[in-house]
Amino acid sequence: MAAAEVYTPAPPLQHRGQAAWLAVVGWLGLLLQVLLRVIRGAPSSCARLLKFLGLRYSLLSAAPAVAFARLPTEAPRADELRPLPPLSPPSGRLTVVLDLDETLVCAYESSSLPATVRTQAIEAGLHCFDMECVSSEKDAQGRQRMNHVTVFERPGLHEFLQQTSEFADLILFTAGLEGYAKPLVDRIDAHNRFCHRLYRPSTVNTEYRDHVKDLSCLSTDFRKIVLVDNNPYSFLLQPLNGIPCLTFSARQPVDNQLMGVIFPLLKHLSLQKDVRPALYDTFHMPEWFQRNGIPDSVGQAR
Repeated sequence: MAAAEVYTPAPPLQHRGQAAWLAVVGWLGLLLQVLLRVIRGAPSSCARLLKFLGLRYSLLSAAPAVAFARLPTEAPRADELRPLPPLSPPSGRLTVVLDLDETLVCAYESSSLPATVRTQAIEAGLHCFDMECVSSEKDAQGRQRMNHVTVFERPGLHEFLQQTSEFADLILFTAGLEGYAKPLVDRIDAHNRFCHRLYRPSTVNTEYRDHVKDLSCLSTDFRKIVLVDNNPYSFLLQPLNGIPCLTFSARQPVDNQLMGVIFPLLKHLSLQKDVRPALYDTFHMPEWFQRNGIPDSVGQAR
């Protein structure tokens, strides 16, 4: 008998159709993953593609669309602008810091003052007085020496202190020692118009000058404080707050600095919210320091 032929039946048509459909579905899934990656990278172009394929882009979007307000194309009208709130409450009274020697008075050791100078100054109308003050030196026994001093008051001194104290707080700031300056100020300020007194220990030394008067020991707000001094180097650290005045001397008794020059300026400054712009326009002190070899950065550092 012949060997039996092995018969392998052919797969039915139904199974072959299922296999083909599964292959198509696999390819479609791969194509859909590629489309999703493209959508995340370039949503606008993908939206047009999906629209062409009949799909809704919102179904594939991970996040909702965000609406932005349109920027104005024209400037707002003046009546639409709201004023900004003030940075700080309005400043109070003006603070006037006054030097002593050669600004309010001039003093000489009595024994070395020529009699003619004293006589001519008195005849010209200057008021003077003699006083004793403690010296910084000691005698052979270790006792503090006493100095005899003749003091001349600058014309208009008492009127100046009285009228200025009506709109400003007065502070005395001298590079003199307290043993000398305190009894002197007690004489010229019998009505206690100075609310504070500062002496040499309150000054600072810099690489350019010694005994500089640093206003930061009095205030951190320099909008309403000024220093009147015949020595411009005194306000080296705050040049925009300084008012230089002419040096007062008994040899030049005709003088109207206090009431004729300084007082009107202080009255004007008391009406300003910030004294520095007006003082800069008047004296240009930063440029003065630069011309005298002191960089502008010294004053700006404070």
